[in-house]
Amino acid sequence: MAVRACGLIIYRRLQSAPPSKVTDNIEYLLLQTSYGTHHWTPPKGHVDPGEDDLQTALRETREEAGLQASQLALIEGYKRELHYPVNGKPKTVIYWLAEMKDYNTEIKLSEEHQAFRWLKLEDACKFAEFEDMQATLKDVHQFLCSRK
Repeated sequence: MAVRACGLIIYRRLQSAPPSKVTDNIEYLLLQTSYGTHHWTPPKGHVDPGEDDLQTALRETREEAGLQASQLALIEGYKRELHYPVNGKPKTVIYWLAEMKDYNTEIKLSEEHQAFRWLKLEDACKFAEFEDMQATLKDVHQFLCSRK
């Protein structure tokens, strides 16, 4: 059976950018793991018994980044599933999209992560080494830019 994990791709909009530059004013939150290869990823984690997928995504975001559901605006119409092997076993990761309500909200990392960064799309794709995550970030960006 596939391992199942859920998370949120979190973004914020820079206040200084003019509205006409919607593509230039979005930053994505990536966390650097404190284990393994120290890869960069949005907050995510395994589904606990009795939880639904979105509850897992919100809990993991709270645990890993210190962000409460009330500090985020879940974006309707965006949900992506990634499928890839981990240690020879299939893994499914489901991501939703959420915007920070307050640009200046503090990120509070758990011991699972050693650093975080707010990154524009190009840099976020460089930090997120896995092709499927890079493609997902580009897809999110396209989705956000088409909503205006």
